[in-house]
Amino acid sequence: MTDRPTTVSVLTVGVLGGLLSGMFGVGGGIVMVPLLVIWLGLDQRRAIATSLVAIVPIAIAGMIGYAFGSNVDWRAGLILGIGGIIGGQLGVWLLHRIPVRVVQVLFAAVLVYSAWRLVFPAETTGVEPEQLPWLLLVVAGVAAGVLSGLLGVGGGIILVPTLVLLVGLGIDGARGTSLLVVIITALTASFTNLRTGRADASIGIRAGLAGTPAAILGALVGQWVPEQLASALFALLMLVAAFQVLSRAIRGRDREPRSESATTLEQPQGGQTRDM
Repeated sequence: MTDRPTTVSVLTVGVLGGLLSGMFGVGGGIVMVPLLVIWLGLDQRRAIATSLVAIVPIAIAGMIGYAFGSNVDWRAGLILGIGGIIGGQLGVWLLHRIPVRVVQVLFAAVLVYSAWRLVFPAETTGVEPEQLPWLLLVVAGVAAGVLSGLLGVGGGIILVPTLVLLVGLGIDGARGTSLLVVIITALTASFTNLRTGRADASIGIRAGLAGTPAAILGALVGQWVPEQLASALFALLMLVAAFQVLSRAIRGRDREPRSESATTLEQPQGGQTRDM
């Protein structure tokens, strides 16, 4: 393979992901996956799997920050987490089987719609979390889990708008609860990715540990920012992410999935072999 990325670059990726995770209640993969690809030189699918490894400690730290402010709905989070486990495994399975461009376009569409609804919200259900049908929460968790396993984003990018718009939680409660689900989803998906060798454990662990204190700081800052401003900033983040995803789809930067065996057998020209 190419030269290993420097420790400084790996730690920087983790810190940026941690700040984003804590401030907005997402896993941090929205910033880490592109940086792992562009800056550290990992291929798209390995970057996605590696990002999930880094997300685990980062999300734990961010959730703790929100828990101290009583901004975690444990019941809703655990029920969503059940769906997240199922969806995460499905997303990992789909990662090497679904056309990348299709995923990119659908994901961008969801991001744009969620951003619009956060800035111009529809009326919420008005139902307390404990009265919401548990099956509906499980389904939402499955959707977030699929995105987590398939795109390496933790699922918070979908969970936060869902918890605000469907459950009626405030933005701080939605972010804290989202991080609880992200932990469950990323942990189970990472176990599968590490067991199959799809993730770079060294990069993921180092980035995750670097992002842990940054996530705590981000959580504190996130709870200090006024709710309307926080919603607007999060919506802006989703629009930026949507633009990035669509740009890659239009330019065809990501190749169609190929079987792992085909990738392994393909060797560079000139007699060089890849490290296995």
